[in-house]
Amino acid sequence: MTESKETNGLKQGTLNILNGIGLGVIAALVPAAILGQLMKALLGVAPAFAQTVINITTFTQSLLAAMAGFCVAYLFQMNMIQMCSVAAAAMIGSGAVTFKNGLIMVAGTGDVINIGLTITLAILLIKLIGNKLGSYTTILLPIIVLVVGGGIGLLILPYVKTVTTFIGMIVMAFTKLQPLLMGVLIGMSFAAMIVSPISSVGIAVAIGLTGVASGAANLGITGAAYTLGIMSYSVNGMGTTLAHFIGTPKIQMANMLEKPKLFVPVLLSSALSGLLAAIFNLQGTPNSAGFGFSGLIGPLAAYAKMTPGWGSIILLTVLYVVYPVALGFFMRWLFIDRLSFAQAEDLRLEV
Repeated sequence: MTESKETNGLKQGTLNILNGIGLGVIAALVPAAILGQLMKALLGVAPAFAQTVINITTFTQSLLAAMAGFCVAYLFQMNMIQMCSVAAAAMIGSGAVTFKNGLIMVAGTGDVINIGLTITLAILLIKLIGNKLGSYTTILLPIIVLVVGGGIGLLILPYVKTVTTFIGMIVMAFTKLQPLLMGVLIGMSFAAMIVSPISSVGIAVAIGLTGVASGAANLGITGAAYTLGIMSYSVNGMGTTLAHFIGTPKIQMANMLEKPKLFVPVLLSSALSGLLAAIFNLQGTPNSAGFGFSGLIGPLAAYAKMTPGWGSIILLTVLYVVYPVALGFFMRWLFIDRLSFAQAEDLRLEV
C-alpha cells in the first residue's frame, strides 16, 4: 500500500511539473504569438503603439521560467512565499538571464529542460525544509531556494544544453537525405520536439535550419498542432483548441508524455505534412523554423521565399489551414472514432 501511494505521488508530482510548465508556456508565449505579426504590420501606421506592444510581448516570453515555476508551485498547493521562491529559482536556472560585466540581461525563453530540472530541485528543497525554519521561513526560505535551487540550475545549464546540441546533430544529418525522406523525418522530429521539453526554435537556430528543411519543420509542427487541437476540441473548448495552433501545441506536453501512444497520430500527421513541404518546395529560415502556424511566422517566412501573388497565398492557405484541418479531422476519425486507439479525454487540459 505504501509503495503504491509513493508511486502515485511520484506520478502526480511529475504531472504537476509538466502541466505547470505547459500553463507557463501558454501565459508567456501566446500573447506574442497572437500579436507579434499584427503589430509588425502596424509599425508603419502606429509605430509607437505597435513597437510598445512588441516590446511588452517579447519581454513576457522571457518570463516563461518564472510563470512556469509559479504554476507548478500552485499545482503543488504551496503558499505565496514558496510559489515566489520556485519562480525566482526557475528564472535563474533557465538561462534566459545572463550576467556580464556587472550587467543583467534578459533574452529568450531559456532552456525548457533546465527550467523543468530547476523547478524540480526547488520543489524538492521546499518539501525537504518543510516547517523546520519555523518563524524564519519567510526570511530564509526564498534565500535557500534561490541560491541553492537556482544556483544548481545555473551550474547544470551548460551540461543540459549538450542534449540540445546532440539532437541538433541528428536533425542536421536528416538535411543531407533525399528531399522527400528529409521532409518526412524533419517534420516528425520537430513535431516530437514541440510537444516535449525540447525547444524546437532553439534547435532550428542552433543548426541554422533553412530552405525546405525549415519549411518541413514548420509544416510538421502545424500538422501536429491541428491534429492535437481537433482531436481534443470536444473536451477543451474553442479557446483552448485554438491555442494549439495559434499559440503552441507544447501545452499538451504532460498528456503526451503521460500517454506516449498519442505520439502515433501526431507523428503520422507531421510526416505527411513534412512530405508536402518537400513536394511543394516550401521554405523558411533558421529564425522561422520551429514555430509552425504560431503568429503566422511559418507562413509569412514561406511567402517571402515564393513568387508574390494570389497563387502563393492560396497555396499557403491550403497547406497551413485547409489541409491540416482536414488532416486533423481524419486523425480524429481514425484514431478516436474508428479504432478507439485514443480518447479525446486523453488530451483534456485543465487551464
